[in-house]
Amino acid sequence: MLTGHHLIAGRETTTRHSPFQAVNPAANQLMEPHFSEATAAEADEALRAADGAFDALRTAPVETRAAFLETLAEEILTLGDALLERAHAETALPMARLTGERGRAVNQCKMFAQLIREGSWAEAAIDRALPDRQPLPKPDVRRVLQPIGPVVVFGASNFPFAIGVVGTDSVCALAAGCPVVVKAHPAHPGTCEMLSRAVLTALQKNGLPQGCFSMLHGRGHEIGTELVRHPLTQAVAFTGSLRGGRALMDVAAARPHPIPVYAEMGSVNPVFVLPGALKERAAKMAEAYIGSVTMGVGQFCTNPAMVLGVKSPELGEFVKTAGELAAKVAPQTMLHRGICETYEAGTAVWHTVSGIKLAGQSAAAPDHDATQAACRIFHTRLDVLQANEELQREVFGPCSIVAESDDMESILDFARGLEGQLTAAIHGTPDDLREHAALIRILERKAGRIIFNGFGTGIEPCPSMHHGGPYPAASHSFFTSIGTGSIYRFVRPVCYQGFPDDCLPEALQNANPRGIMRLLDGSLSRDPAV
Repeated sequence: MLTGHHLIAGRETTTRHSPFQAVNPAANQLMEPHFSEATAAEADEALRAADGAFDALRTAPVETRAAFLETLAEEILTLGDALLERAHAETALPMARLTGERGRAVNQCKMFAQLIREGSWAEAAIDRALPDRQPLPKPDVRRVLQPIGPVVVFGASNFPFAIGVVGTDSVCALAAGCPVVVKAHPAHPGTCEMLSRAVLTALQKNGLPQGCFSMLHGRGHEIGTELVRHPLTQAVAFTGSLRGGRALMDVAAARPHPIPVYAEMGSVNPVFVLPGALKERAAKMAEAYIGSVTMGVGQFCTNPAMVLGVKSPELGEFVKTAGELAAKVAPQTMLHRGICETYEAGTAVWHTVSGIKLAGQSAAAPDHDATQAACRIFHTRLDVLQANEELQREVFGPCSIVAESDDMESILDFARGLEGQLTAAIHGTPDDLREHAALIRILERKAGRIIFNGFGTGIEPCPSMHHGGPYPAASHSFFTSIGTGSIYRFVRPVCYQGFPDDCLPEALQNANPRGIMRLLDGSLSRDPAV
């Protein structure tokens, strides 16, 4: 049974301050129960509980933390169809999509359990003492990554499981040993409550303090601001809009002691179609392109919102085919009314720009009462795209612009001026890549992930994945929000000099009891430091 309560260190609380309800976007109906805005006092309680639980969590045996993550995976599955049905009602995401995303969340828990059990991720480094070294003796110096403390997580509207309460941000922070306070997403608060109870149950079953996790509701910006500026918060993870991410960054920077905000804020994810690929498979490329644009009703931060190519009959075929395929796409319900209204407003602005035309759109009209959006593909010249900044901004939804240039050099010039991107894609042949290597060099400076003959939609959570990019795609291009590398956002190096062996963290002890890979006197080794 959903209560609509905040969950603070296992305690249910509500002030019924500024109550609100979730809305079923497909039916445009309010859903029970009522939720409420968390107060500054509740934010303070949650973060004090997190700080109080920090030492117990970070010093707990690695096996205990790993078992907790595996128990969490089981608890997510134990929620069964009720979780899927609530998420479907709150987001309109298809049941098949939600089932797959639940699997991703479960697998992420297991992936991080495996990571911390293996242990080498902590980058233990040991330089043993040389007391007889001349002219000065060398001290014993050892370093390892340590958790930073309470982390505040803001989940995404479009991934209620995989980038939410039990998403990568929360799971990797807990795996590192950092307590978590989640700001529940107001578009799917019931889903957030169900998943939060799963986290608390998993903590209890593994003997870890309930203070390791809290979840607060809120529809406005006030509670998020309180969480970020609270002096006990040590880092923030956010997935959402540039405006929202930047606002949190500014709050964090204005603190007496600034903290990092790891914000993933989206991009236009440019796609470059090269001549060889167009000659070989223009129609097939257009089909894959429309599939990517409309996947999840275009509600992905890696949606291909911009395609660039040199004017040719083959590019004309690509545009024509894309327009015809767009007409066959039925309008679909978006996540919530706010996203749908922003989509309509954004594409309406594109219509007003001189020199851009509609190449194709869904033949059926969208049902606005059902929060539906139509697919829209636009066609223009590169100089029009360059001259109008509004065409270069992300519009979240199933839309995209194809821009043609007279020559490749103009495209390279445009690429040099791009802002930071999460992804960039190149469609071509191996010969195209060799001939246009300059494009790759440019994109290496602009994007976090470069895809050959594919699209950015569809992310594989794995150790080699990097989901981030230069600002404004993300707040810090060094870090990823997907994959095992995401754990490095919530740790920092601590150096120990001259410590007795039994007073060192386990990863730095001479015997290497867990057999992890360490940098021992400059060489990677699992050997004891004897």
